[in-house]
Amino acid sequence: MTGINRKITLARRPTGLPQADDFHLQEAPLPPVADGAMLVRNRVFAIDAAIRGFLDDRPSYLPPLAIGDPIRGMALGEVVDSRLPGFAVGDTIRALAAWEEYSVLGADALGLEKCDCPDRDALSLYMGTLGPSGLTAYVGLFAIGRIKPGDTVAISAAAGAVGNVAGQIARLAGCRTIGVTSSPDKVALCRDLGFDAVIDYKAPGTLDEKIAAAAPQGIDVYFDNVGGEILDAILPHLADHGRVVICGMIANYNHADEQYPIRNLWQLLVKRATMQGFLTYEHPEFLGEAQSRISNWVKSGDLRPLENITHGLEAAPDALIRLMSGKTTGKTIVCLP
Repeated sequence: MTGINRKITLARRPTGLPQADDFHLQEAPLPPVADGAMLVRNRVFAIDAAIRGFLDDRPSYLPPLAIGDPIRGMALGEVVDSRLPGFAVGDTIRALAAWEEYSVLGADALGLEKCDCPDRDALSLYMGTLGPSGLTAYVGLFAIGRIKPGDTVAISAAAGAVGNVAGQIARLAGCRTIGVTSSPDKVALCRDLGFDAVIDYKAPGTLDEKIAAAAPQGIDVYFDNVGGEILDAILPHLADHGRVVICGMIANYNHADEQYPIRNLWQLLVKRATMQGFLTYEHPEFLGEAQSRISNWVKSGDLRPLENITHGLEAAPDALIRLMSGKTTGKTIVCLP
């Protein structure tokens, strides 16, 4: 194929909350497809908080972006040219890719997998509830949190992409669920999704008192998407042998040089508790089971997908800014034609 490829690149490193001027839309010729690679037309971008971490010049589980590099995140697309064994034109794939209209990917692309997407009109779901968000929630709860019926499970950012799915899955697994969120509207949304109790940490009253009222017997599993003040406040309320699942720490992403001090870490010793971070694709033994169960729950109506969608490559920076401003609920998605 010949033609132009548009992409979003890093124009400058953000200070705090990203701004529109931190990103640049540019055009370049379509890259050639060598043996062992394939050309993918990107259709859906997952806008995740982890992307914010890639924009800073500091090591993480992936190298930071250089100025001028394309922004990267999880993407879903269609193979339009393949010289990679096992992948054919027309296949739908998920992988870590750049914010660009077309990507050249090899077998070493992170998270690369074929996707069975029978509903071609609902591709966004395969990047949210039926994709990375749902899989992350499932792996965090079962592989790391080891949830069981009767557990009390607290989830921060409970109206967010992973949090809302984690709350619904925990409920379906027979757990009592507590959502932690940040506004009356998000409280109402979490209640509508079936959370047993919801905490608005910005409402009047101390966070300690709100957690104590919601979980008088303690919290068996805390699924943490936030870190910071909420993590610190939860720790004294863990039940004995509680499990803290570290999925994300969005409270720190805009302020990586001035992170909130965790003063209650000693409670892990008092409660003989564990705290563990994870990456979803490091637990492949759970992925098939997760995909099957989540798909069945969605089909039966027991699990409700929650997403907010914008359209066009140009919309990606603003979608990330809205996410990092706390203005979104559910999975933040950008769809390309």
